[in-house]
Amino acid sequence: MLAPSSASKRISQALTSSSLAAICKAVADPLRLDIMRVLSNDSFGVQELATIFAMPQPGMSHHLKILHKAGLLATRRQGNSIFYRRTLLKTGLEFHDFLHSLFATIDELALSEETMRRILAVYEDRSAQSRQYFERHADKFLENQGMLCELNQYLPNLREILDLMDLPRSSQVMEVGPGQGELLKELSRRFDHLVALDNSEEMLALTRKHIAAKDKIHFVQSSLESYDGRGGQLDAVVLNMVLHHMSSPRQAFHKVAQLLKDQGCLVIADLCLHNQEWTRASCGDVWMGFDPQDLKEWAAGAGFMEDQSLYLGLKNGFQIQLKLFRLRKGTDDVQS
Repeated sequence: MLAPSSASKRISQALTSSSLAAICKAVADPLRLDIMRVLSNDSFGVQELATIFAMPQPGMSHHLKILHKAGLLATRRQGNSIFYRRTLLKTGLEFHDFLHSLFATIDELALSEETMRRILAVYEDRSAQSRQYFERHADKFLENQGMLCELNQYLPNLREILDLMDLPRSSQVMEVGPGQGELLKELSRRFDHLVALDNSEEMLALTRKHIAAKDKIHFVQSSLESYDGRGGQLDAVVLNMVLHHMSSPRQAFHKVAQLLKDQGCLVIADLCLHNQEWTRASCGDVWMGFDPQDLKEWAAGAGFMEDQSLYLGLKNGFQIQLKLFRLRKGTDDVQS
């Protein structure tokens, strides 16, 4: 093999130096450092970031373009919107060690109280849109859910995942957003202590109406984010077709980790990433499905290990992912 010429070495060195210079220039701005700090824990759309930093959208787009071009941000399209998050620091990435130190340092930066207030306002706006949808359309829940998928289309496979939890009947299990209680009925045949959690009183009333075994179910009106876990730590949490309605799926993993016992189980059934924009207006969706890798990364960041996964294609073009995670409290995988 021929050794690279001095000219080739110089070109390679120049390109590498240019890339490093682009990274340094991109973060050599207080606002862009704050943007990176905000994106350390979640992904946001351009308009949401403009709201958080109280600036016009064109100006925010300019700063995001610089960070993205430097390889510091990744994008994900949600219909007509583009959401930004920090790039994943995978092994072998150019300047991996430098970026790891840079990100760790950025994470130590303090955000102003006003910025934190605006972030919470963005989350509340997302939650409010979803909650208002279900309050208006509770009577059409099954009809609207059927436009995406029906439980009976994947229940046999979901039962396999529930079997793998291998939990005793005495376990305390919570389902978030139980709808008309179809899956709650399945859970009540397996466990004696259940919590049915929903942030909409209308939807919770719908659940009560369709559930017979009310004696073993504690109905709680609350968002997952606000739930205080007063009933004690849980053995398992089930999120069946609700993660795409949540204001911050990544933060949902951290909240569930707080509620679960060590070795506790998290079961997720949700849509894979799709481009059906109509689901926002017709089904109250905040997110248009999820990339399985995103779920895995969010779970790992909250201390979960992925146990099992199943993927099911539907005739209408949607794909469902069923996942079982187990919590490992006190491990090095847990991130704040």
